[in-house]
Amino acid sequence: MERELTIVLVEDDAKTCEDFRDYVDSLDDVTLAGITNDASKALEMIYAMLPDAVILDLELHNGSGNGLFLLQELKRIDLTRMPYILITTNNSSQVTYESARALGADFILSKHQSDYSPKQAVDFLRMIKDVIQSTAFGKAEVSPSEESPAQKSRRISKRICAELNAIGISTKAIGYQYLVDSIQLVMAGPVNNLSTIVGDKYHKTSFSVERAMQNAIARAWKTMPIDDLLANYTAHISTERGVPTVTEFIYYYANKLKNEQ
Repeated sequence: MERELTIVLVEDDAKTCEDFRDYVDSLDDVTLAGITNDASKALEMIYAMLPDAVILDLELHNGSGNGLFLLQELKRIDLTRMPYILITTNNSSQVTYESARALGADFILSKHQSDYSPKQAVDFLRMIKDVIQSTAFGKAEVSPSEESPAQKSRRISKRICAELNAIGISTKAIGYQYLVDSIQLVMAGPVNNLSTIVGDKYHKTSFSVERAMQNAIARAWKTMPIDDLLANYTAHISTERGVPTVTEFIYYYANKLKNEQ
């Protein structure tokens, strides 16, 4: 089966984000691994998910940080494979363009072009998808036996994110990262007071963590086509509840992914 092109979108205009999402949802060879208007959060997403490409707006006036900051920080972190960086911007400064290229941008699309659209940006990446996904860009991923603990953690986190994305758990959901962390903790071994451990990490109560995770799961089961859910989540679900509990959900994915190791 052909591997989907995974993209992290860094964009501060809400309507533009929706246009990107709507178009990507109509495709079967591309997936949005995450959307954010915050450069620091984008860095965390890229570090955890290792997407194939990043569509990056340089000026995040309605968000936090900026694209040049993100490019600079990407050069400092230990990624097993650098994503392809596609800049989309209203900025027309050649100095800014050259700075972006020097910091690692692969291509720049000006939003002032008469034919610019989110569709054009995504289609550009689709056109070069095979090259992006080859080892031509960045360092080739290491084999599991050669991984450092940090590399293994990122690889597992990426797999968890891919599973959550497949059943429509939104990256914008408060419970999304709680679920990722919880699944990864259970994969590492038996855990008592899981919600408390995750809550301590994010300075939240165990109750708020549990509720956020259940809300994220419930929303996916409410909005995703049932055929997609059944294809990707094969564990038994009580017909009375119709939705897996947080514990059932976490242990299903922890056991599934442990068996891949």
